[in-house]
Amino acid sequence: MGIVLHGGTIVTAADMYQADVRIEGERIVAIGYEIKQPGDQAIDVDGCFLFPGGIDPHTHFDLPMGTFSTSDDFFTGSKAALLGGTTTILDFATQFKRESLKEALGNWHAKAEGKCYVDYGFHMAITDWNQQISREITDLVQLEGVPSFKLYMAYKNTLQVDDGALLQALRRAGESGALVCVHCENGDVIEDLVHEAIAQGNTSPKYHPLTRPPEAEEEATVRVITLAQIANAPVYIVHLTNQGALQAVANAKLKGNEVYAETCPQYLLLDNSYYDLEGFNSAKYVISPPLRPIENQKTLWSGLRTGVLDVVATDHCAFNYKGQKELGLNDFSKIPNGAPGVETRMGLLYTYGVMAGKLSISEFVALTSTNAAKLFGLFPRKGTIAPGSDADLIVWDPRISSVITVDSLHQHVDYTPYEGFKQIGQATHVFLRGKLVVQNGQLVEDKPLGIYVSRKPFLKRKGEENV
Repeated sequence: MGIVLHGGTIVTAADMYQADVRIEGERIVAIGYEIKQPGDQAIDVDGCFLFPGGIDPHTHFDLPMGTFSTSDDFFTGSKAALLGGTTTILDFATQFKRESLKEALGNWHAKAEGKCYVDYGFHMAITDWNQQISREITDLVQLEGVPSFKLYMAYKNTLQVDDGALLQALRRAGESGALVCVHCENGDVIEDLVHEAIAQGNTSPKYHPLTRPPEAEEEATVRVITLAQIANAPVYIVHLTNQGALQAVANAKLKGNEVYAETCPQYLLLDNSYYDLEGFNSAKYVISPPLRPIENQKTLWSGLRTGVLDVVATDHCAFNYKGQKELGLNDFSKIPNGAPGVETRMGLLYTYGVMAGKLSISEFVALTSTNAAKLFGLFPRKGTIAPGSDADLIVWDPRISSVITVDSLHQHVDYTPYEGFKQIGQATHVFLRGKLVVQNGQLVEDKPLGIYVSRKPFLKRKGEENV
């Protein structure tokens, strides 16, 4: 007995066409007309689009920050993701000082197992580099299904690694079939600018973007691209925000370098005027890299359309305004960096990308699902609608309109950066590996059914399935 979705319009990164989809078990088994078998359940999705489940490759759930953690753990964050149309997330398992990678990965498995409403995998974030860590990389790729690693060029004295460690990690990852993701900001420059601002009594949130200028991001982006070229390794730039950094990626791609990059809805839709809000409200927008001048938005949209940018992720890193962001009331450098977004990504990109004429609907699918699946070892199991693929499917009704408010969302945080934003369309039905988990915009049953997904190495796909 299967399920047939009847009357919808299938949209993939390559095609858009009308056909029925038949699901049996966890997989898509047939696409076409008159494919219903005796005993099948038929669901009428006339007038709706069928998208592959969204893949958000950049979340931070249950991430410790000193004496507290992000407000969304895997239970609340993944539930919000699912209701927004995302069926797979890749979170960052963070290795802290003196931990092995295996220990850190085990910590994150414990955080997520049995608590995730969507399927999940991990990038390994490395903060303490040495030869033992280097040797572990191959085991994580081959034995644990973790073919992606993250290193930070920012957050001096906590997460930041030096250029030598970054070069060695790129080289080792390249040899092991892994892709290195990098947070590109010059942490030494930022540290100096922050100290200078505080010494001068400039402590309000508006000084956050002034101490993390776009030049610090552009310089770091150019530097890591150079290091990746020296290491003969691919590199993935996370949360790119500005014209200078985008130009560095474009130049590298024109040279044939294997450089990939993501941006996020906050950089496409918000700007640095949010740092001029009354009182302490600007703390809600203290993220790193910070929001940029509005003229960067046009450049980023162009980067998505031309393929310079490969993915739209969220960098969902939620902290409550009350009690968490407020820790920086007297010192902006103590405001926890991050904002929520995992639930609103699909709707925002559809509304302000597709419906605004900035993206085609197939480009929308590529940017929210397919490209991430290809880059991070999930394709074709996920990221497309095809026989044999997981039946991770979104029934998207473009006739529904709504307004985003904090009260309408399921993220476990007391604000949304997109308060009052209009949204066109909604994920009315969501299938996770063939099971209907969201119906008419509501959970069918309040039970996490997500599983850990072991991913394929990067280099084995080079030249074949890469974006």
